[in-house]
Amino acid sequence: MTTLIIEADGGSRGNPGIAGAGALVRDEAGRILATKATPIGKASNNVAEYTGLIDGLKLVREIDPEAAVEVRMDSKLVVEQMSGRWKIKHADMKRLAQEASQILPLMNVTFTWIPRAQNGDADALSNEAMDAAAAGQDWDPARSRVRPGA
Repeated sequence: MTTLIIEADGGSRGNPGIAGAGALVRDEAGRILATKATPIGKASNNVAEYTGLIDGLKLVREIDPEAAVEVRMDSKLVVEQMSGRWKIKHADMKRLAQEASQILPLMNVTFTWIPRAQNGDADALSNEAMDAAAAGQDWDPARSRVRPGA
């Protein structure tokens, strides 16, 4: 079974504020296979974090829906909620967690919290998404500093 790694992040400038999400998929050798940055508009940081997770899971589904997946995020909230260790109380988070749980078989997905310093590529993508959202534009992957093949 193939193992793929998702690195995902989200942020908002203000909470709520201009928000964006970033996600990428790596193979076991660390090569980036796919990237995505999503300008969200006005949203909370937590909504942006979940959006990054959802984007990453969808990228994996396009690459290999049968893969074993390790999700790496610096959001303790998302990691603990998706791992089932913390309850999800907020309606927006419940909806997003439900959406995330239906993209891939969760028995193939593990969640790992990583320090922010180890999540630089996903953070860069989320910042590119926030910049695009602030400018009222779509994200342009051709101008991204994080690209597949790296």
